Amino acid sequence: MFEFNYLQAKSLSEAAAFVAANPDAKLLAGGMTLIPTLKQRLAQPSHLVDIGALPELRGIEVKAGKLVLGAATRHHEVAVSAVVRQALPALAYLAEQIGDPQVRNRGTVGGSVANNDPAADYPAAVLALGATMVTTRREIDAGDYFQGMFATALEEGEIIVRLLFPLPQRAAYAKFPHPASGYAMAGVFIAETKTGIRLAVTGAGPGVFRWSEAESALTTDLSPAALEKLSVDSADMNEDIHATREYRANLVKVMAKRAVLKLLES
Repeated sequence: MFEFNYLQAKSLSEAAAFVAANPDAKLLAGGMTLIPTLKQRLAQPSHLVDIGALPELRGIEVKAGKLVLGAATRHHEVAVSAVVRQALPALAYLAEQIGDPQVRNRGTVGGSVANNDPAADYPAAVLALGATMVTTRREIDAGDYFQGMFATALEEGEIIVRLLFPLPQRAAYAKFPHPASGYAMAGVFIAETKTGIRLAVTGAGPGVFRWSEAESALTTDLSPAALEKLSVDSADMNEDIHATREYRANLVKVMAKRAVLKLLES
């Protein structure tokens, strides 16, 4: 780990101003991605600006038909929240499946979305539900936010403050986790809305994406059988020592069917 300076921000405005003035500084909330990166000497920030305890970034509530999560809300808090379980139980379930107890008790919603790891769970819910990222500068729609592997629409010094999740009629999440890390080798979040079915896939490709063919088929016939004749192009999937492209493409279909079944049972 390289040497760095540590600053515990007293306010969101202080953190934003400091990061803007120090381009080599990094924000620290849960640190579940940043700290391992530092330990492997893959990053060399001048400062770590700790924003994890800022009250402006905390809180869970339902407001104007949307579930509002502060960016520094931890995965465990989402998983056990009575508000989330009542308003959007699929999101509570998703949070409960992340990593292990240590990760769930330290990792944050905003950190996961800001990092945009291609195997992270939250991006699937964000995209499927059409969530909005409220930052220190603007509001960003989910459709414009994700821009590829570890890439987002966030600008330098821009901080996610809260996430707004429109409440669907019902939703479900199913994933095939990597046995060691718990990351999604393929995860599917499905939401039934007033305008039809939205379905987003994480873990299988270089970034989260919507499976539009499945959405159309399921809007017409909401059943696992509607997916039977569909397939995902394996050329667009990731490949590594854990799974081939073809295997991941098949996993997407299998997880989509399981998500539909969970949706119908909800």
